[in-house]
Formats: sequence, C-alpha cells, structure tokens
Amino acid sequence: MPDNPDAWLLTAARRNLGHARARRASARAGEDILMLLEDERAEAGDPVFADRRLGLMFACTHPAIAADAQAPLMLQTVLGLDAARIAAAFLVSPAAMGQKLVRAKVRIREGGVPFDIPEAADLPARLDAVLDAIYVAYGTGWEDVLGADPKCRDLTGEAIWLARVVLANLSDSPEAMGLLSLMLHCEARKGARRDPDGNFVPLDRQDPRDWSHDMIVEAEALLHGAARKAVPGRFQTEAAIQSLHAQSRMTGEPLRDQLATLYDLLVILAPSTGARVARSVAHGEAGHIDEALAMLEPIDAPAYQPLAAAQARLLYLSGDTTAAQVAAARAAGLSGDHAARRLRLTGTQRVTRFWIASTSGGARLMLPARP
Repeated sequence: MPDNPDAWLLTAARRNLGHARARRASARAGEDILMLLEDERAEAGDPVFADRRLGLMFACTHPAIAADAQAPLMLQTVLGLDAARIAAAFLVSPAAMGQKLVRAKVRIREGGVPFDIPEAADLPARLDAVLDAIYVAYGTGWEDVLGADPKCRDLTGEAIWLARVVLANLSDSPEAMGLLSLMLHCEARKGARRDPDGNFVPLDRQDPRDWSHDMIVEAEALLHGAARKAVPGRFQTEAAIQSLHAQSRMTGEPLRDQLATLYDLLVILAPSTGARVARSVAHGEAGHIDEALAMLEPIDAPAYQPLAAAQARLLYLSGDTTAAQVAAARAAGLSGDHAARRLRLTGTQRVTRFWIASTSGGARLMLPARP
C-alpha cells in the first residue's frame, strides 16, 4: 500500500494517458506505410499457393535446371532431406547425388537462374517433378513408421498436405488426384502396420477394421475422378494398384491377374527399378513363375533390398527353397529396420509373403527410382 494512495493513483492515470497518446501518435505515423503495403498487396493479388514451400518447389522446376536434378533439389533445399536419403530414394550413391545437387546449385548461381515462383499458367508444365518430390518425401516418412528419426517425423502428413495444396491449384490434373489417392490409400493402413511391440504386421494379416475408412473413401473418390479424365498416368496407376490391394484384403478375392495387368501398365508409363521389381512379383503371384524370374534377370541393383526380397519370394514359389533362403537372408541384411530384418529371418515363406503383401502394398517400392 503506497503512503499516499491518491497521489499514486493520479500518477498512474497520467502515465496511462501518456502511453495512450504515444500509441496513437505511432499509429498515425505508420498509416502512410500501412496504406502503401496494402496497395502493394492488392496489386500483387492473392498468393498462388497456400503453402510457400510448394511455391519454392515449383521454383526449382525452372527449365534451366537439369530435369533429373529438380526433384532432388526440392527435397534438399525446401523439404530438408539430406543427400543420403535422397540418394536412397533414387537408387544412386550418396556421393553421386551430392555431386548432382552441387552441379544444380552452381548452375543456378553462375547462370543467373531466377528462383521465382512461376505464374499459374506455367504450373501444369512443371508439375511432374513436384509430384515426384512429394511422393519421395511421403515414402521417406512412410518407412519411418515408428517415428524414430526426428527428421522424418510428420513427413507423411506434410506430403499429403502439399498434395492437397497442389490439387487445390490444379484441380483438373488427373495425376495430382492420383498421387493424393495413392498416398491416402497407403496412409489409411498406417495404424495397422505394426503391433503394440513394434513388429511388422503384413498386409495379408492386417484387420481392415483398423484401417481409416474415411481415407479409403476419399482415395477411391479421387481415383474415380481421375479416371473420368481419361488421361492415364503413373500415379493414377499406382493408386489403382493400392485400391486393388485394399479390395483384395477386404473381400478375400486374390485379384492377382488384375494386379499383374496394372503393373504391366505401370512399367510402360514409368519403367523405374521399383516398378519392374514389383511387376515381376505380381506375375509370380499370378502363377507365371518362370516369366517373373526372367523379368528380374536384367535388373542390376545389388544393394536394392526389394530386389533381393523379390528373388526370395519367386525362388520359393519355384520350389528352390535353398536359394530362396539365401536371397531372404540377403534381403534381411539390406534392411535398415530391425523389425523388418527380424521378420525376414523367421522363414522364407513368411518373409517373402510379407514383402509382397506389405512392401509392394505400400509406398516405398513405387518411388521413382532411377538406376
């Protein structure tokens, strides 16, 4: 309690009035600047994208930047992935990917390439590399299902959000619809992929009641909307494959021939290493064992874990269990996930069934790998 309450209250009141006058004077002094900024915003119009990161990703698609460096450049500079992770997604060595990124940055700096967000009319021509980068980001986060790597935390959600922003700006793009449908189909099964102890639960043993019904409904609606455009594409085909995986598990109908047909189309549209490996296993599951093994022979990717797992599965189906066990052990050794490695070492039949049901039924196998 002050010694003279009346004087204290009077002083406090005077100070409050003084502060109020100062605030009003500051506001009046800034009115001209605020009006100028408002005029500039009105002239510039609304931003093209609701997420500035997406605008920067499109900026990485300038024609002066090498096409095969655009998606990796987005992943590193905008989404923060390191060269080793990007290299793994594109099936090249970290050193080679690092050199590619350095060359792209030198080209931007020395060539004076403008790092500007393109106009809305230019977006469709630059879309493919952006979709590739978003899907690589999703696949990277999808692998870290337990969230052990802080760099990958929430990466799947971020990728889905970016795909939604793309679709909001390019609502007529069937490939943008296909990508979002594909990721939603995969994400719908996220909660069922591991048991409480962190062990993998293969797709053929997952309970569809643990899947997200809302995501599957949305994914199917997007896929049907894309199909009505009658312009086939890679991501639409991959989404259709995921749709068949879900339908097969929910109905109990194998749908093996239909899956093999879709993989044939995928290899025509996007002949990546992942697509070719998955195609071979799909044909093997459909009963074409010799043809499936022949499809794997030209693929030269000794460090690619899905290739070793595919060989194990097909060798098992052919009846060569000894060679299948060797291939399964090699697949386990190439896996960086302890739970996956443990599952692959528990028996060739179980291991390889896990791979075709879980890995090819998810995102990682479909990444735009370029040998």
